[in-house]
Formats: sequence, structure tokens, C-alpha cells
Amino acid sequence: MRSAYLGIDIGTSELRAGLVTADGEALGIERVGHATVSDVAAGTAEQHPEAWWRGLVEVVGRLARDASVRIEAIAVDGHGPTLCPTDSAGLPVRTAITWLDKRAGVEAGELAAATGLQGWALGILPLALWLERHEPEVAARSASYLNSWEHLATRMTGVAHLSLAPAQAWPSSSRLAELGIPAAKIPAAVPAGTVVGGLGTGAAAELGLRAGTPVVAGVVDAFASFHGAGLAGPGAGVDVGGSAGGFGAYWPERVVAEGSFVTPAPLAGLFIVGGAMAATGKALDWLACDVLGESRAAAAVIDEAARIAPGAAGLVFLPYLAGERSPIWDPDARGAFVGLTLDHGRAHLARAVMEATAYAIRHVAEPILAAGVRVDVMRVAGAPARSEAWNQLKADITGFPVEVPAVLETAIVGSAILAATGVGVFASVPSAIRAMTRVERRLEPDPSNRVVYERTYAAYRALYPALRPVLAGLAGRQAGAA
Repeated sequence: MRSAYLGIDIGTSELRAGLVTADGEALGIERVGHATVSDVAAGTAEQHPEAWWRGLVEVVGRLARDASVRIEAIAVDGHGPTLCPTDSAGLPVRTAITWLDKRAGVEAGELAAATGLQGWALGILPLALWLERHEPEVAARSASYLNSWEHLATRMTGVAHLSLAPAQAWPSSSRLAELGIPAAKIPAAVPAGTVVGGLGTGAAAELGLRAGTPVVAGVVDAFASFHGAGLAGPGAGVDVGGSAGGFGAYWPERVVAEGSFVTPAPLAGLFIVGGAMAATGKALDWLACDVLGESRAAAAVIDEAARIAPGAAGLVFLPYLAGERSPIWDPDARGAFVGLTLDHGRAHLARAVMEATAYAIRHVAEPILAAGVRVDVMRVAGAPARSEAWNQLKADITGFPVEVPAVLETAIVGSAILAATGVGVFASVPSAIRAMTRVERRLEPDPSNRVVYERTYAAYRALYPALRPVLAGLAGRQAGAA
């Protein structure tokens, strides 16, 4: 019988789970989609935690069919900060308010001023404070305020917990109360990568797994991707893929990079300098499914786009389909195709979208590099990394050598790394990373494409400032009409 570690990743558009061995072999990866209920004009974006649980039951049921594999431990990562108000039984009391939701902007500003924490470091606190102020009846029914990954782990074990990465700062209980958030609703903190509890009998029966299986405290999906992509030291960067998209790099000291976040890394002694976008990863799915009606989804249009020359024949795309976070931080930003002619077809549109994901990474990376951070290599992850053409254009546009991991579902691998470390298979997370990840191939930037990409990137950078006044006016009228 083979031992494996169950990594679970609550993505923005789907839940994924996989079995990974201690030497990094993926024995199986399964996925199931879930919906986001959103209203752009109102700034809302919510998901049903019950959909996550049903999805988990479904994917684990597929994975657990192989009786020759023994699941030794489980860890969960997820999108966030996403607030899941949970009752004393570990069940949700309302839909989860996701990281895409924009209603807690005032609260985020207040908490940042009061605590000195910024961006991701505030976690779910702004959303929790918003809920306390605007939905007091729901708040009264809530026993715990949890992140997405904490919610599923709590439901599996019955143990509510706050999972903290190494060196992650967090306000004291008395300070939380002063800020208007009942301290009792923020559970006791445990270090990420430690055992929270055993899989309860009820959850085990639903999942078809062994009761008592250790469940290990997880992390946000980006941190899990850093682990699963094999990042281990300064100068290592990653394009995390996923629906939102994001870029980050490890550095040994705290720096100031405009429009970026700087936070302690999930490895002790390092910092992450990076930025999270809003919908760069989702943009191609939107084009393929919602616009082109392509039944085979993105794979078909990627193949067509790969045959289009760099620069997409002068077509440029702004990927701000859900506003944008790093580096412009504008919830009213909107997407646009610019430069359209009768000569452009669906393949040109797809090529422009693919190139825009790389322009967005470069845009995020510019202030990071200017702050003195060195990026020696960029690992890629997720579905986009299956395309060699997409990986190559990312290398060409960013100027970073691109390395492709053997297992592209890096968040799943990262959670499996935490699970294996949590039950003592490895002495440390870095040793688990070395054992459970490997690079399959490396792509160098092609200098022959530099001129066209420099020209197109200059247009990309000029478009947002030029269009912002127009798009802001449209956003205002749409909100008024709604």
C-alpha cells in the first residue's frame, strides 16, 4: 500500500484535490466547479461554502476509489481573504464574502490606520468588521470568523482555528475588541503546518475516509502555490496562475515597492514581495466560454492563438474584468480591447488576452525590481502553464527565465507538503519542498521578440491612464442605473 497526502485547494472558480506522495508523485488530481454570486455595480461577490463541501465530497470520492493508497494526512488551502461566518457546529451561517467583494473598503482603511497592517496582512478583519456593522443578526449567529481554508478544516475536525504563517503579525484579543471585532469570534491561532485535529467520524463518513486522519492547518492558496512551485530562497519568483493571477518573489529583507504588498513569507526568514491581480487568469475562460461560446473552453482558443505572431497584429487587451488590484488598485478599472480592425479574428483576441496576462505580471514586477528585488527565475503554475506557447511569451515579455514544475497544480502540492510535514514525514517545510517538487523544463526569453513586445507593452501601460476617465464615467452611470 502506498502512502499519500491529500492536498485540497479551494480556488476562486473550482475546488481541486489531489493525492501526492512523499517523493512528489501526483497519484490523482480531481476538480469540480463552483459559482460566484456577484453584482459588479454593488461590489458584491459571494460563494456558498456548502458548494465547497459538496465539491469536496465529490472529488475525494473519486480519489479514494484506489484502495491501494492510504491517505496519511490532509491539508487545505483556499482563496482569500474570504470570510466564512460559522456557527458552533462548524456550519456556515451565510454565504462566504470573497476577496473579490468590495464592500469593506472603509473598514480596511480604518484597520490599516489602526494596526499598521496592509492588504493581505489584514486577513478577514475588514470583512468581519463590515459584517458586525451591517449584518448584526448574522453576526449574532456567528461563533467563528474563518477563512475559506480554515472553514473546511474546521468542518472536518470540529476544531475552529486561525492558521498563521511564520512571522505573521496579528492583533491581540484586546486590540480586536477595541477595533470592534469580538475577540471570541477569532479562534485561537495555530501555526500553519501543524495538526489541528483528527477527521471527525461524521465528516469521515461523508468523505469516505478514515476517521482520525490528521488534518493540518493550511494557508492561503498563493502561499501554497509558492511551496508547490518549489520556491525556497531569495530571487525565486512565481506566476501563481489561477482565476485571479498574481506574481510574487522571495527576498531576505522587507522593501517598499509601490502598488505591491510585502509580507512575511510562509518560510521563516524570508519576505514575499508581490501583487495579486483580480481576473487575469479568468480572462481567457471568459473569452472562450462567454464570448466565443467555445464548448471545449480555453484549450481550443489557446491552440489557435499560439499560431498568431507576437504582438497580436497590434491588438492590445486590458485584463481588468473585475476591477484590478496590484499595481493600480482601482475597483472601477474595466477591461478593453484596443486596436481592433476587420483583419482581427478570434485567434487574435485570444492572443491579446494571453499576452495581457504577461504584461500584467511585468506591470506588477516593475516596482518590485525597482525596489532592489532580484528575480532569477519565474516558476509558472496552473492551467495556463500547460501551454508551451503561453509559457514562452511570459518569458519573452517579462524577461524572466520560466521554469515549469512537473506538477502544475502547485497549490495542491503545497498543501500536501504541509500535510506531510505536519505529521513528521519531513523535519521542516523546506526539506519537504526539496523532496516533493521538481522542475520539468526551463524556457529562456527569446531576444528576437523583444522589439515587438516592448512596443506593445508601452501601449498596454499607456492605455489605463488614458481610458480611466472614460471608464470611470461609465461605471458611475451603470451604478446609477442599477
